Amino acid sequence: MKRLIFSFLIFFYAATGFASEFSGYIAIEWRGFNQAPLDNRQFEHNQFSLSLQPEFYTSWDNDHQSFTFVPYARIDQQDSERTHFDIRELTWMKVAEKWELRLGIRKLFWGVTESQHLVDIINQTDAVENTDGEDKLGQPMVNLALIDSNWGTLDLFVLTGFRERTFAGVDGRLRTPFPVDTDAAQYESSREEKHIDWAARWQQTLGDWELGLSYFQGTGRDPLLLPKTDAAGETVLTPYYEQIRQTGLDVQWIYEDWLWKLEAIHRDSDRQNFFAATGGFEYTFVGIMDSSWDLGLISEYLYDDRDDNASSAFQNDLFVGLRLTLNDAQSSELLMGVIQDLDHNGRLFSLEASRRLGQSFKLTVEARLFSDIAQSDPFYSVRDDDHIQVELAWYF
Repeated sequence: MKRLIFSFLIFFYAATGFASEFSGYIAIEWRGFNQAPLDNRQFEHNQFSLSLQPEFYTSWDNDHQSFTFVPYARIDQQDSERTHFDIRELTWMKVAEKWELRLGIRKLFWGVTESQHLVDIINQTDAVENTDGEDKLGQPMVNLALIDSNWGTLDLFVLTGFRERTFAGVDGRLRTPFPVDTDAAQYESSREEKHIDWAARWQQTLGDWELGLSYFQGTGRDPLLLPKTDAAGETVLTPYYEQIRQTGLDVQWIYEDWLWKLEAIHRDSDRQNFFAATGGFEYTFVGIMDSSWDLGLISEYLYDDRDDNASSAFQNDLFVGLRLTLNDAQSSELLMGVIQDLDHNGRLFSLEASRRLGQSFKLTVEARLFSDIAQSDPFYSVRDDDHIQVELAWYF
């Protein structure tokens, strides 16, 4: 497969005859855990990994057509399931005055809130990469965008193949209480991963307002995890992917130094119907202490009407955070916050900081701490997985 893709790129480059761009990064990452794991099959303290994401881009026809290829790979020292390869993008695009057509594998993002992204449903979560749910697998699709300056942009999607969620292995940290047997995944649809999903999203900017309205029908990206006993007599979890219908709304309003945000969804399936929403604001103090620094205060409320029956950890929670942007040549940024469970005493602390080093390097530091997690909370299985993560990436 890799040889076929490489040969295709060589042929494509020669056939177009246009100058192309090649970029990407290589990164080394360390994770440190200060507590022993709950399961003695998991590694204890240190985890090293190496990741690579090159990008090939070329365009022709006066930039009306283009091709993008973005593979991704990670090699992990401790967790064999975290060692994986994915094609994030492999896309041909045709641009016209009133429409755009994309064919292939893509990764795209929907949403406006900081603490979680309810409406972001197209791509499957690459859960072995991080716990924040922001890393995604590439999704095969046909995407037609109809563009009009008066009524906005309407994106139509045919999703031609399903991607199963990745999970940490038996020896990995930040995993479910029992390992997930991804080889035994089950589906509500008889077509399983070959089921054709579809989606649509309308978006428009009206003055200081940005609006998005979306609909998705197909295989749900969030699996149910059903317990079973494997051949060795050990308890494992089996992913079950049901058919769902989801309507989503995302709104963003800018008023002076205020940024108000809302994401809301209604999802129904044969098993359950529910409503969930996340909303709040970010207020930015520009040029604090007569400097170039900007300080943002963030607050969001997270709601899910399933209460303690929710598969999500956030059903009645409050997020409060700070965003510091130095606006310097090194693009230094810091985001820190806490999510407080308003029904129990659980708290999730997080920190993300990054800074460029010279022209080609970037240093990123992340930390997650779990405090007083209730037994009914989905984070209960990782309550002893407080960790710090440091990544140094070289961009080329």
